[in-house]
Amino acid sequence: MAANAYILITAEPAHTERVLERLNAIGGTQVREVLGPYDIVVELEADTPEDITQILRHRVRPISGVLNTVTCLWFSSLA
Repeated sequence: MAANAYILITAEPAHTERVLERLNAIGGTQVREVLGPYDIVVELEADTPEDITQILRHRVRPISGVLNTVTCLWFSSLA
């Protein structure tokens, strides 16, 4: 069973385009620029919750221009 997360990202306005490019290069993602309290929403699928943690720590948060992330793990409600 795969692990899934929505990652809500606040980015520096001058770096949003570069942040979007870097996020799109990460496998297992769907990346959307949005309006509202966050600038970017990433839907991430990985093998395990631990993989999601590693992707966040080593691939998402280090991107120059990422100011803040909020991660929401989600689970399929279908049996």
